[in-house]
Amino acid sequence: MPAELQSASQGQTLVLTLHNPERRNAIEPAMYAAGIEALGVAERNPDVRSVVITGAGETFSAGGNLQRLQAMRHADPAEQAQGIEGLHNWIEAIRTFPKPVIAAVEGAAAGAGFSLALACDMAVAAHDAFFVMSYSNIALSPDGGGSWSLVRALPRSLALQWMMTGERVPADRLHALGLLHSLAAHGQALAAALALADSLNQRAPNALASIKELVNEAPGQSLTAHLALERDHFVRNLHHANAGEGIAAFLEKRAPRYR
Repeated sequence: MPAELQSASQGQTLVLTLHNPERRNAIEPAMYAAGIEALGVAERNPDVRSVVITGAGETFSAGGNLQRLQAMRHADPAEQAQGIEGLHNWIEAIRTFPKPVIAAVEGAAAGAGFSLALACDMAVAAHDAFFVMSYSNIALSPDGGGSWSLVRALPRSLALQWMMTGERVPADRLHALGLLHSLAAHGQALAAALALADSLNQRAPNALASIKELVNEAPGQSLTAHLALERDHFVRNLHHANAGEGIAAFLEKRAPRYR
């Protein structure tokens, strides 16, 4: 059965499932392209307010397909570079997607699977899941933005430790460090992620899009530049119909109905 990225709707949430059971949901180039296309369609669809990325069965993703990587050693390096660019385009698409993206992790999130989970806005993991930057275990270095994400979330020495030693990191350790939104019972990561997505779906999409953009832009901006960006977003959102609904609902002590 070929590797594929399966797509299904759960209310206002789009669920994208890494499906490559013969390779423990290893991520293949066809999945990158499908992921970018799915996000593009979801961005234009107002009925989709969030996205959940998960893996089929008991594993989130084992990362790269090692048999494919071994074969690629005999190909032109430019061909492998092009493949990695496909993955990186998907990572960037997740980061810039204006709606919440949540990872639901069961079992292992290894290598590029770990990088993919880190690229999501939030992650929910089963309590017995584990994460591993496994690249150095096979004499490789990270891709998929894994090193970028870890260096921004952890002390430098700990980020280096995880990447250099390739050690398994249990989900509760990531949760304690703030890299996971929450832990779930075994087999319940997707259900917990969908519940989180549903709670976000009840909020104003324009406000969530602004928050995501502000968070993305903050690390590279001066305070002065960021204050100006906050001002512009605030004014734009204040004059959006959803702000009128949100303020009125609060004053009237009722649930808001955002569009």
